[in-house]
Amino acid sequence: MNDHVQSGNGRNLDNAEWRAAIEDALDRPDSEPMFNLRDDGEGVYDTIFIGGGAAGRFGSAYLRAMGGRPLVIDRWPFLGGSCPHQACVPHHLFSEAAALLDRSRWFSGELFFPEFDESKASILALVELFRRGRGSAHAFMNWQTQSQLEVEFVLNAAAEVIDRNTVRAAGRTFHTEGLVIGLGAYQKPLTCPGADLAGVLDWATLIEELDYEPESCVIVGGGKVAVEYGSFFQSTGCQTTIVSRSPLLRTGSLHHVDEDIRRYLLDGMRLRGMTVLEGSGLVEIEGVDGRARRVRICDADGRERVLECDLVFNATGERPNSDEVVRTLGLQTGPNGEILVDARMQTNVEGVYAVGDVIGPPMEMFKARKCGMTAARNIAGDPFEFDFSEYPDFLHSTYEVTWVGLSEDEAREQFDDVTVIQMPPKGIEHEIPLPCAEGTMLYAFTRPELTGLLKCVIDGSSRRVLGFHHIGYGAKDAFQYLDYLLRRPEGLTIDELGEMNELFLNPEHFIQLSRLRAGRRELVDL
Repeated sequence: MNDHVQSGNGRNLDNAEWRAAIEDALDRPDSEPMFNLRDDGEGVYDTIFIGGGAAGRFGSAYLRAMGGRPLVIDRWPFLGGSCPHQACVPHHLFSEAAALLDRSRWFSGELFFPEFDESKASILALVELFRRGRGSAHAFMNWQTQSQLEVEFVLNAAAEVIDRNTVRAAGRTFHTEGLVIGLGAYQKPLTCPGADLAGVLDWATLIEELDYEPESCVIVGGGKVAVEYGSFFQSTGCQTTIVSRSPLLRTGSLHHVDEDIRRYLLDGMRLRGMTVLEGSGLVEIEGVDGRARRVRICDADGRERVLECDLVFNATGERPNSDEVVRTLGLQTGPNGEILVDARMQTNVEGVYAVGDVIGPPMEMFKARKCGMTAARNIAGDPFEFDFSEYPDFLHSTYEVTWVGLSEDEAREQFDDVTVIQMPPKGIEHEIPLPCAEGTMLYAFTRPELTGLLKCVIDGSSRRVLGFHHIGYGAKDAFQYLDYLLRRPEGLTIDELGEMNELFLNPEHFIQLSRLRAGRRELVDL
């Protein structure tokens, strides 16, 4: 065993030591388990978290802080799950690169920008950059969980659930009062002929397997992942086509996407050279010498088309990783394999909770962390419920796209008197260089059509804000607070917005625009 990471010898690793230990374990398939145990894991735990991703790490830390004794078991040699290893951290890196590449192209040879050098824009180089750097996040989470949060764990070892009170891992048996299932989700595989060819990748295998520079790509899917990775690929010069059965961003897992925002985003993607084929389906992937080289699709008119490419990216959604534990414990599941829970994260089996992606969409970090905390509070005897049916949401193209609350169309279906504050105003479109703020000031003076779009939807009768929608830069962080204000019992009114103190043009709060209208007893659009 790796004695240097066992708590039994009284030694905690520092960040550098953790990073070395993790990288060694990832490099060696036969590497041994890592233990951080009190009393050598003897006794009965309050609960065992099966999975140490965001839900398991935050849930176990919360329970430990409340005085409980949790244990986390994860098959990976690190805590934090797929987010820092293959999912959200690389996607944020790639999205930042896409925004910078986009600006460099638009301003190539202008002002202080050098001529854009296409040869330096590389998907592979950025994937390799991430691979080299991801160990830092892994090491910190292990160190923090061991040294600051004082949570016991067994890593680099798969958990075998025997029953709700017994778990085996790393050749040992652990006893517990109950379980929290946080096994995450996996990418649903493509099922068409040719899906097993080299060069057919997804968000996880792109990180682990990419070893060449793609020149053209076909993305299958129409949700966030398709937009985010498609925008990144296109920004590097990889000619990208999205094939989606549904209209882009109208997939079942997305809600409240405003049509004006969606249309602006779609038009912008096409303006940047991307092809988006809505209403189209994948028929077959064809290969040459074992590698994907073309895709056969059926388009919206029912015609078969062939698309040449050297990368096929699967963005069709995820499926909860639940099958084995469901069979063992007799857990109830939904149509996509998601474990069914109540608002306290309790399954149909007493003492067994489920959290994070394994309970289905939204597959979002805030939900995973708060699910873990919710389960922990209830295990500790502190009743707490979490309703994640409504939440602020975002995605990246070469812009930040952020929204919360109702879209304009949804609001008009539910309310008789809807007022819209929008910039640029309806009908004027981009004849004016607004909205502009940090991130789009250069565009405002050169290409006003690239400055973005913002919209605030208001119930004219109550004056309450129903939804905020923004595409541009500088708004994303504020929307989590806007979500809280909108969902207070008293809500948030246009008058309260007008009383706030804005910073410059302040795209996230729409404050200055609200102030222009707040004096009117009967609201009208702006």
